[in-house]
Amino acid sequence: MPPTVPTHIFNALKRFTSCDVGDALVKLNVTYGGYLHGLKMFSPHLQASTTKVFGPAYTVQMVDANDTSSPKPSEHFVDGVTEGQVVFISQPKGFYSACWGGLMSTRAKYLGAQGVVVDGNFRDLNEHREMGFPVFAKATSALGSNTFTRASGLNVPVQFTSETQQRPLTIHPGDLILADLDGVVVVPVEHAEKCLEICEKRFEIDEKTMAALKEGEPMGATLARLRK
Repeated sequence: MPPTVPTHIFNALKRFTSCDVGDALVKLNVTYGGYLHGLKMFSPHLQASTTKVFGPAYTVQMVDANDTSSPKPSEHFVDGVTEGQVVFISQPKGFYSACWGGLMSTRAKYLGAQGVVVDGNFRDLNEHREMGFPVFAKATSALGSNTFTRASGLNVPVQFTSETQQRPLTIHPGDLILADLDGVVVVPVEHAEKCLEICEKRFEIDEKTMAALKEGEPMGATLARLRK
């Protein structure tokens, strides 16, 4: 079983944004602050919603459909989703096909998934939006996965890279995924407690900073006073 975060820490972290959490993870020297550059919200709206998903990662490693050496799951990968999880799909680089679609979201939603994050492409955009299921991805495609890719590893560590983040960032099963309008960040289980501590301290400071700026205080002096 993947490691879990204590309930009280999980519930407390849930109220913060990807910006709050990313800044905290930078202070903890987590690779790229846990941020996955290039992923954005497509559903329920295109970069225009207060929707936020937050939950432990259920990871799926896709491979080339012609790969006969990699493992093959005994069940369809969507059937392994459990309530409260965020599905994370890792698609091999260089494919123009989709590896997630409306039927998969229908099943994942029924099983209680918070949403899906696709390191790659998905399709059936209107279907996801009609059911209000959150989808974060790199791009859309009109083509399905058949003949292009297939699922291999379920609940295994997967790696994220992008053109601007070429050093691999590993997502482990059970890591916390937070996705909102500003982007997607991943909180390693072992950093969750410290991340929460930093978020709470920074939140208090930001509240005081915002109040001061609204009263007309200059930015430089305010930051110097409150962010010592």
